[in-house]
Amino acid sequence: MKVRGLMFDPYNNAYIVILRDEERSEMLPIWVGKAEASSISFALENIATPRPMTHDLMKSILDTVDAKVISVVVTDMKDNTYYSKIHLLYEDSEFSIDSRPSDAIALALRTNAPIFASEEVIRKQASEELDQWLENLKPEDFGKYEP
Repeated sequence: MKVRGLMFDPYNNAYIVILRDEERSEMLPIWVGKAEASSISFALENIATPRPMTHDLMKSILDTVDAKVISVVVTDMKDNTYYSKIHLLYEDSEFSIDSRPSDAIALALRTNAPIFASEEVIRKQASEELDQWLENLKPEDFGKYEP
C-alpha cells in the first residue's frame, strides 16, 4: 500500500492517513493523532527538522546498529483500533515488533520500507458507508501531498 493522502477530520478532531492498494484500488483510512500526522507529513514532504523527531531518531538507531526495516504490516482492527507490526532484519535474524500503525507508517516512509495491510483488515473496514465517504472526497481534502 502507498500513502495517498493525509487529511484533517473535523468531526473527530483527528487526522486521517489514507493508504491505497494501487493494484486493487482498495483504500484504508487510519485515524492518527496530530504529532503522528506531523511526522508522516514531514516524511512525505521531505522536510528536515533542526533536531531529530522521534521517528528520525528510530531510523538513526536502526542505521547505527545496521538493522533494516523489511516491511510494515497493518495486521488487525479491533473496536475501531488498528494494530500493526514492524518487521526488522538484524544480522541473520528477523524480528516482529508491535507498533501503532501511525508510528509504523512514519518509520516506513523514512526507511523506504513497503507498507502492507492484511486481507482481514481490508475486509473489516470495507463498508458501503466508508466507500461512499471516500468517493465524495475532493482532491483539496488531501492537503499538499501529491504523489
